[in-house]
Amino acid sequence: MSNQPEAKDLRALTVLISALGGEGGGVLTGWIVSAAKACDLPVQATSIPGVAQRTGATTYYIEIWPIPWSRMQGRAPIFALSPAPGEVDLMAVTDLLEAGRAIRGGYVTPDRTFLIASTSRTYTTAEKMAADDGRYSHEALLKAAAQRSKNRMLLDLNHEASRAKVRINAVLLGVLAASEQLPMPLAALREVLAAEGESASSNRQGFEIGLRAAEHSGAVLGAPPPAAVSRRGRHALALLSERVHREFPESCQDLVQRGVLRMAAYQDVTYAQVYLERLVPFQKGSARLLERISRHLALWMSYEDAIRVAQMKTDPARRERIRMEAGAKPGEVVRVTEFLKPGLEELRDILPRPLARVVNALTRRWPRLQSLRFGMHLESSTVTGYLQLRFLAGWRRWRKHSWRFRQEQAAIEEWLSWLTRAAEQDEALALEIAECARMLKGYGDTHRRGWAQYRRIQDAFILPALEMRGGGDHTKDIASRIAAARSEFMANPDRSR
Repeated sequence: MSNQPEAKDLRALTVLISALGGEGGGVLTGWIVSAAKACDLPVQATSIPGVAQRTGATTYYIEIWPIPWSRMQGRAPIFALSPAPGEVDLMAVTDLLEAGRAIRGGYVTPDRTFLIASTSRTYTTAEKMAADDGRYSHEALLKAAAQRSKNRMLLDLNHEASRAKVRINAVLLGVLAASEQLPMPLAALREVLAAEGESASSNRQGFEIGLRAAEHSGAVLGAPPPAAVSRRGRHALALLSERVHREFPESCQDLVQRGVLRMAAYQDVTYAQVYLERLVPFQKGSARLLERISRHLALWMSYEDAIRVAQMKTDPARRERIRMEAGAKPGEVVRVTEFLKPGLEELRDILPRPLARVVNALTRRWPRLQSLRFGMHLESSTVTGYLQLRFLAGWRRWRKHSWRFRQEQAAIEEWLSWLTRAAEQDEALALEIAECARMLKGYGDTHRRGWAQYRRIQDAFILPALEMRGGGDHTKDIASRIAAARSEFMANPDRSR
């Protein structure tokens, strides 16, 4: 029987891979090409480099002819050098936003494309620079992935790789194998990984993790890591978790639970309990308002200070992530230099009130001191540098006695009292007052500008609205004005007056 009709009716499998810098997309492409060649399959791969500063990913395009060379009777398929919209069979992405870009470009289509995408995110420079919440909607990206693909596997690849301390490209290869879309058997892929030398063991482990994780491919972002607390603290957290599920609406439970864990990691379990108690007055009211308050309250109560920065820089998960991004092998040394530039204000924020008053007096007498900065290059990968950061992170036990802690807690209580009164008048007004907390972020000039505008909105709109009795159109009009003033500031924080 001639093979010619069979070859004529078939077409190449088109595979498009999108990976961020340091994730090993090129290595993953090499594994697939090597496995195809080992199976005597015609294959071709090309790549398009990404852009710096997280504005795009590097893409790799592979075409595999499903008939071995031995059955091609001397003929050779003609491969394309780049993907064409609407003609991609298999799309593999290590970041959910890159899946969105592929969908927007027409490379993921409901009539043809099998989409494998990680639900994890590495935020772009544009997202980080926005004064407002500049992140692309996670829910919208997931919805687009479901609507625009023929079949899909969605899972948190980064979480799986970080938890096992393996490379994300090996995990993705395992998921690709589990999808059964590649024309090569599992044995061929395993053999390619076995030939990797020193990294063979780690890559094989990542591959098997990907195979197992594919069974739960409908999962969304993984739960936050547990707070680093004592055994007694973990028991107290478990009791708080039970209380969340017992007392709060089901639609808000996940968000409130994440807030509890965040407070425990930021400060302690007692602080997590304070967070929960502050939400109690709102648990019987509007679920929408409770969701808004619980989100902003968690962010406000975990404000950024020098202690928080030290906590994050000494987080073991960060250290492992850096090693993975650097492509470090077991036993290799990775040197990490932290570029810090604290000012007198950051120092004052973590000092007890008596000492903070001294700093305030100095800055009032010599205003130029407010712009004073101390440039520091600290190697956190050395014993000395790490211990310095750990010493500063250890100050969190005294954070409750610091100048800024007292200031922030007083402002939070004031904000919550406004919300209680506003909720009795008009939900729209309460929602807009809750959103005003978004203006209070960061430190230094950013923090001062946010506070200045926050107080302007307070005096011009919030307090007058709360003095009114009942709701009505006038209250709704004030809510609209609050939203407009806040949006104007968030869009142009540097120009606000």
